[in-house]
Amino acid sequence: MSIKNLFAKRKQPLISYNPETQYPIIRSSICTGEQVAGFKCKETGRFTEVMLIRNDKDLSSFRDMYNLGEIKKEY
Repeated sequence: MSIKNLFAKRKQPLISYNPETQYPIIRSSICTGEQVAGFKCKETGRFTEVMLIRNDKDLSSFRDMYNLGEIKKEY
């Protein structure tokens, strides 16, 4: 396995998303500004992290992976 393949971004969703029981959300730290995209369970409020959002390209990639529109932000 080459180094290039080791750090390549994956194109396929790794985490399953069920819009009936979950909704997409971006968690953002007030202190550091770090942003993490994932899904929150409607019943329990449990957050499932999918990927770190460093720039608009990462956010676009997250939206494309799961075919999402607008995503709420939570602090």
